[in-house]
Amino acid sequence: MAPRFLTLADVQEVLNISSPQAYALVRSGQLPAIQVGGRGQWRVESVELENYIARQYQATRDKVQAGGAED
Repeated sequence: MAPRFLTLADVQEVLNISSPQAYALVRSGQLPAIQVGGRGQWRVESVELENYIARQYQATRDKVQAGGAED
């Protein structure tokens, strides 16, 4: 069974991004997350990460269809 919640390190690995990039996604609200524990560690629900990925695919498709794709 896959874990329900992921750490930001897990998110970094899945998306192949840096720590600051993962933190920025969460802080901006683009990737919904919660803070848990006394130290306020961020956790991202697996389904929210999958939803974020799906939104990014759709945004990319929309951009390509509009003729605004960049390399």
